[in-house]
Amino acid sequence: MFMKQLVNISVPVPEEVLLSLRYEHNEFASQMKSLTALKLCENHKLSIGQASALAGMDEAEFIRFLGQNKVSIFGSASDIAEDFRNA
Repeated sequence: MFMKQLVNISVPVPEEVLLSLRYEHNEFASQMKSLTALKLCENHKLSIGQASALAGMDEAEFIRFLGQNKVSIFGSASDIAEDFRNA
């Protein structure tokens, strides 16, 4: 079975930010991953599968997360029309 290689990235965050949000370090890191994945998916930089992996969610859970944040998995009407023309 293919093992996914993980890369750890360190992002300095002022302690006052965590205190203001009342987040633990791991909770904040999880939120950063989820919101980054959401934005990259919304901007068509990552597929739903890639973004869900980044967020640490399965695809169905990530699609629900997109919906909760008003991000469509279908794109704009012009994107859909272009998909039909290219089909």
